[in-house]
Amino acid sequence: MKIKSAYVLSIILLCITHISFAANNTPAGLWKAIDDNTGKPRSLIRITEINGEYSAVIEKGLLPTDTGDAICDKCTDERKGKRIIGMTIVKGIKQKADYFEGGEILDPENGKTYSCKMTLDQTGSKLEVRGFIGISLFGRSQTWLREE
Repeated sequence: MKIKSAYVLSIILLCITHISFAANNTPAGLWKAIDDNTGKPRSLIRITEINGEYSAVIEKGLLPTDTGDAICDKCTDERKGKRIIGMTIVKGIKQKADYFEGGEILDPENGKTYSCKMTLDQTGSKLEVRGFIGISLFGRSQTWLREE
């Protein structure tokens, strides 16, 4: 009887794990961006999905100096002179097998846009966000932690 109970319990736990993973197998949600240079939390970013395409908006800055008034004075597109909080920094990302790519990411500090690739870990709680020029080898990555 104990073996049968252990078997049933194992199946239940497997189903719960599968359901929780299925809920987090996309990058959609709220993320805490971790600065790749300092290792400290930098901002809260909301990723949304519309018709299979992902975009990301900065919701809040987490640095002590973030007042919400900072603007992207180095941007060269329609975002020039706009507030960084509320700005779309990632657009055009689509799922490709077990990763997400095809769009671009903006670095508001230097105003440059880069090709972007995102990879979720198996739990769906960490997202590696890589900005690059040309091929993924030439770029830098940040780790974003799921907040929801």
